[in-house]
Amino acid sequence: MSAVGGVTSAHHHGSHRHLLSDKTVALPRDVDAIVVPTARHAAGMRDALALANKLDCTLVALCSKYSSVHELSALREARNAKLIAIDIERLPSGIVPFFRTDGLLTGTRFERWTDTSLKRNLGLLLAKLIGWERIVFLDDDITIPEPLDLCAAAGLTDIFAGVGLNIDGFPDNSVVCHAYRDAGGAQDMFIGGGALAVPVRQATSFFPNIYNEDWFFLLGDDGRLRPTAVTGRAVQKEYDPFAHDNRARLEEFGDSIAEGVFWLLDSGRSIADATTGHWRTFLDNRAAFITEVVDLVWKMDGDAAHRARMLSSVKAARGRCQYIRPELCVEYLDAWRADRLTWRNHLSSVFREQIARKGTKRKDRRSRAAVHDLFRSLGLPESCFRLSLPRERLDEDPADLDPEFPYAVGQ
Repeated sequence: MSAVGGVTSAHHHGSHRHLLSDKTVALPRDVDAIVVPTARHAAGMRDALALANKLDCTLVALCSKYSSVHELSALREARNAKLIAIDIERLPSGIVPFFRTDGLLTGTRFERWTDTSLKRNLGLLLAKLIGWERIVFLDDDITIPEPLDLCAAAGLTDIFAGVGLNIDGFPDNSVVCHAYRDAGGAQDMFIGGGALAVPVRQATSFFPNIYNEDWFFLLGDDGRLRPTAVTGRAVQKEYDPFAHDNRARLEEFGDSIAEGVFWLLDSGRSIADATTGHWRTFLDNRAAFITEVVDLVWKMDGDAAHRARMLSSVKAARGRCQYIRPELCVEYLDAWRADRLTWRNHLSSVFREQIARKGTKRKDRRSRAAVHDLFRSLGLPESCFRLSLPRERLDEDPADLDPEFPYAVGQ
């Protein structure tokens, strides 16, 4: 199943784009905040800062590794920006809950050693507490040529749970799918958290800590894709997906389980149909598909060194795939369902403690003083964040307080 040209495989769906709406007519809306999970040096945030300035919205930089809140706030582009920068590595425990899905993979070869999901979940929590209505997740290696595309995407969030931008420039795929495309395979791109507009009312869904976490964020309580659209254009900067074969290993569990779920969605089914039997068949298909990719790469012409790196990466994915068991996939999805309730209850509890009991009106929650007091109340040390918030644009929504989230999944 593919909407693009090239070699097709009976063991792989090269496109899931038919699941998306291409509705592009909607009243543009203001973007309240752009949330960027970043681990690169501060200079890599210049495009995002310029974008936030053009849209007169807040940039939320969630920093770790090479990214420094001090260096970021010192950039020339940050001088007049609305900026919230947080050092994620110094977060107190408990701000984002520990999930069953994390515990299931901790200590195994499938554990993911990245903090992207943590950062995106924190972004959702802050959006709810600060009183924003529409946010955009943006990766630090993606640029937006036309800023108004984000306003168009924000407008569509009135009717969609998520609105992605079409990715131009370098393709946005897993290592295995990159190799498949490069070797002549019919491989398309889905939308993702790298350029995704979200209505804060949909913060009831969370990002699990696996590769393709954004696909799971877009799923609903019924195990189907929530109303999701695509519009506008984003440009992914080039990188080498085959530079380190461990990248393919670390992606494989998330790539497999996401593709296995979307295999069902492609045929009108849901996660309810993801039985042990389904996973047994799908994982056999997955292994066969990766073997097909190995064969295609072997036959490629061109740079022998590049082909060798591709083969090393794809073989690494195939090796990791052989350890994935159908029972683990079923157990993971059961844990994911429970984690949706954990996340929803956590949001409701934090909102009630930090906002509802204090009777804080929405229009009063966006000032520098209010955000500073919120962060201190959440236990963030002064040294782990930087705030630069000029007088905030008041929201036109007449509601003073947000409703609390329901506790029960499906309500």
